[in-house]
Amino acid sequence: MALACGPSAAQKSADPARGAAKAAACLACHGSAEKPAQAGVPLLAGQHHEFLVLQMFYLREGLRDVPQMAGMLKGYADRDLEDVAAYFARQSLPGRKSSTNGALRARGEDVAKSRGCNGCHLDDYSGQKHVPRIASQGEDYLVLALQSYRDNKRTGTDTSMNEAMYQVSDADIAALAHFLAHR
Repeated sequence: MALACGPSAAQKSADPARGAAKAAACLACHGSAEKPAQAGVPLLAGQHHEFLVLQMFYLREGLRDVPQMAGMLKGYADRDLEDVAAYFARQSLPGRKSSTNGALRARGEDVAKSRGCNGCHLDDYSGQKHVPRIASQGEDYLVLALQSYRDNKRTGTDTSMNEAMYQVSDADIAALAHFLAHR
């Protein structure tokens, strides 16, 4: 858990070049600046180093169940996680090519305000440390993740996301995901 406690000596010495070699397999699903992420898969480019390390640690240790990731991080040392996180944290977000629906986006913005999303994810939804950037994340991934929090099929480092999504309708989740994806 020392990995999740803020900037550490390991983070400061993380090597994005070493991380690039380890992250090559990740790009097939998680995408890059040149290639979008697969449907339902989060975009890792530009995500916070601390968040990425924490999530990879959970996945490696079996503390977070994502069947598609089963065994993908087996054999990765803590330093490898730091390096991969440094690689993705320094990547630029790919440009969005999809169009936005003004009414749906406005409804999503209202949902974000009513649910207090900016309390943890900040006013621009860029996140911070162990809280992910949700701005410009894939819309389809956001829908799946938010529904999983609502339905108690997923938890974060605590249950605040489950509480925030409690009883949110599918329509409001779709609107929220649209708003965030187009930020």
